[in-house]
Amino acid sequence: MDAMRLIVASRRALARGAGVPEMMTEVWQAQALAQAIGSRLAVSGPPELRGEALGLTELAGRGCGILGAPDLDPGTLRAAQLTELDDARATLLCLGGLLAEVGITLVGMASAAADEAAYWQCMEAIDAADESRDRVLEMLRKLAAREEVRDG
Repeated sequence: MDAMRLIVASRRALARGAGVPEMMTEVWQAQALAQAIGSRLAVSGPPELRGEALGLTELAGRGCGILGAPDLDPGTLRAAQLTELDDARATLLCLGGLLAEVGITLVGMASAAADEAAYWQCMEAIDAADESRDRVLEMLRKLAAREEVRDG
């Protein structure tokens, strides 16, 4: 499935805003999707993005590790459905938006956390999402610079 469609599906799932376990699953799904997109860009994306894409893969993987893998049927894992990534720029723009929404969701979850462990888990996941988004923004800057050189 196309990366854009998977990102839109993740954004919709986050917006539905169910209970805490469901939201944690959706945050994990978003981080796993960011990891898959980073991996795809590192292998077959524009050469100037490969280093940042590897960083995205590592940071998003850290975000998944912080949250722990949810109990999902293999068919519902969005990251595993990634088959196409046609437009790196558009994908990164949407992924940046998704990661921002993940951060906002985690802030809400942290503020409502029932215990200190859940609070710190959310805080660490916020850091991972923010750092992942920083990598996405850096890749977008590199793409813009490449286009500027090509056009100028």
